[in-house]
Amino acid sequence: MLDFFTIFSKGGLVLWCFQGVRGPAATAPVNALIRSVLLQERGGNNSFTHEALTLKYKLDNQFELVFVVGFQKILTLTYVDKLIDDVHKEFRDKYRNEFQQKGTLGLLNGTFDFKDDFMRLLRDAEESSKVRAPTVMKTFEQSLKSQKTVKCMIETRGEKPKEKVKNKKNKGSKKEGIEAVATPGKASAGDKQPSAAGEKEELTKDEILQKNREEFFKRHMKAGEKSRSPKPEAQKEKGKKPRVWDLGNSNAKVLDYSNSATNGSAEACPVEEFDPDIALGDRNREPGRLYDLEYESDDEAEEEKVIQNPSKPSTKKGGLGGMFGMLKGLVGSKSLTREDMDPVLEKMKDHLIAKNVAAEIAVQLCESVAKKLEGKVMGTFTTVTSTVKQALQEALVQILQPQRRVDVLRDVMDAQRHRRPYVVTFCGVNGVGKSTNLAKISFWLIENGFSVLIAACDTFRAGAVEQLRTHTRRLNALHPPESHGGRTMVQLYEKGYGKDAAGIAMEAISYARNQGFDVVLVDTAGRMQDNAPLMTALAKLIAVNAPDLVLFVGEALVGNEAVDQLVKFNKALADHSMAQTPRLIDGIVLTKFDTIDDKVGAAISMTYITSKPIVFVGTGQTYCDLRSLNAKAVVAALMKA
Repeated sequence: MLDFFTIFSKGGLVLWCFQGVRGPAATAPVNALIRSVLLQERGGNNSFTHEALTLKYKLDNQFELVFVVGFQKILTLTYVDKLIDDVHKEFRDKYRNEFQQKGTLGLLNGTFDFKDDFMRLLRDAEESSKVRAPTVMKTFEQSLKSQKTVKCMIETRGEKPKEKVKNKKNKGSKKEGIEAVATPGKASAGDKQPSAAGEKEELTKDEILQKNREEFFKRHMKAGEKSRSPKPEAQKEKGKKPRVWDLGNSNAKVLDYSNSATNGSAEACPVEEFDPDIALGDRNREPGRLYDLEYESDDEAEEEKVIQNPSKPSTKKGGLGGMFGMLKGLVGSKSLTREDMDPVLEKMKDHLIAKNVAAEIAVQLCESVAKKLEGKVMGTFTTVTSTVKQALQEALVQILQPQRRVDVLRDVMDAQRHRRPYVVTFCGVNGVGKSTNLAKISFWLIENGFSVLIAACDTFRAGAVEQLRTHTRRLNALHPPESHGGRTMVQLYEKGYGKDAAGIAMEAISYARNQGFDVVLVDTAGRMQDNAPLMTALAKLIAVNAPDLVLFVGEALVGNEAVDQLVKFNKALADHSMAQTPRLIDGIVLTKFDTIDDKVGAAISMTYITSKPIVFVGTGQTYCDLRSLNAKAVVAALMKA
């Protein structure tokens, strides 16, 4: 049974609605569909789940209409697809003239009496799903067993069943082939001589098989001896020689930095001497400002070169030939069909995959664009390629623009008013740059006047605490307490290795609350998404400490792996959390963006699969190499040929 069926325009005007069951109106699920699918350009799949309901929808791009049907997701209604197609066709045909002649005024002033037609179509769809040809069982003559003889089903001792031999074609295929060639001649000779008893016939077959095996092994051994060439065996030296580096130092004491005196608080660590220009990069930047990503597109320059002298080609080909060549590929006031768009969409899909977009997401994006444009009436001088490309660009920009903007500075100030620290947890797989980008975010927060406590909760990786201690020393050197009224702007909270990460994070948050720190940045150990024990420990850390922001750190180099990482991280956090509403990933930090040139597809993959914003983008090795995402710049790089 259907819960509801509604028809509305893309402008939000409800034209007709059917309520199948008593209960809450269809407003909430339809609004969720509009917000999460239609506005976010995620129309690749025509099904959407909202709480206990499954919604299926169909777009009419010619008249800008949306048809939505909703039913309980526990039901399996096979006639829904047929019903929505029939209703779409019937509604269009019945009110076509009203839509074409009156336009928007026809939608506002029109009365759409469609209940009788809908009930008729619903009955037809239900009956068509019930009236199905019953499945007829095969007779014995139609089965494979009837084709077998009694002789082939009798297994004799010493022989393998034929079915098992067929299943093992890969193993010993050469051996079986040679035996099959040698056997027929002897077998036919044996058939000519009738045997009196069955035992004698079995012995004859065994002898034939034995002779064939012996001949095969003899030929195989001779071929092996011929193929071998008498090469002198080089005596390999056992063991490995250590490599000696030209700039290395053979004295191990010089390379030993594990001094126990440096283990402890930041004040006990010696001040490290380094060049501030190397750590800061651009000295002309505005302190505390998070710049947008920049991308210089060459499309405009290329278009200018092409349009500089458009009359030259036509003079060579002649008047009519040049005119027809110029109009080739233009769509003149006609509706776009799927056949028109398929070649262009196939090229676009390959282009997106080449730009590092996950293959599955590239297919869904092209499918969404096709559904958005199918049936839409184009202008006179508009090519199919330019139309599809423009629609794809708009869809990509819409995907990169988050549903909920994460404003870290505003949230930190709000936490200050409540006299508590703002807690950010970083998680991700191994080697993506969690600690490095944590230090960059620390520097950005310090330049905006907030004090930071770094919690070293990576108690597994060797050197993780020392890496954070080095960043703490450098940040304190760049922003000494003297420049902030004697206030220490950044401090490291660590308890060494092999400890419980959730307990260290809890102690760090309590310490920050007592000492008046504004922000706590929790660094966690890198872990693969399919490592269940480590994912359980991460879910425990997040559930126990309830951070304000959970950031997934992913590198821009990945393609299909980005989807797998984010899906499994979110799934693990949901599965291993004891809370009724588990805490999932809130945002993304995209690292190593300076290493990919224009292959920026990972940004699309990550935001599409999670609907979460990219909060920070890491673009280099200095503390200032931190950017905010510019959706138009990323799309320009993505669409570059």
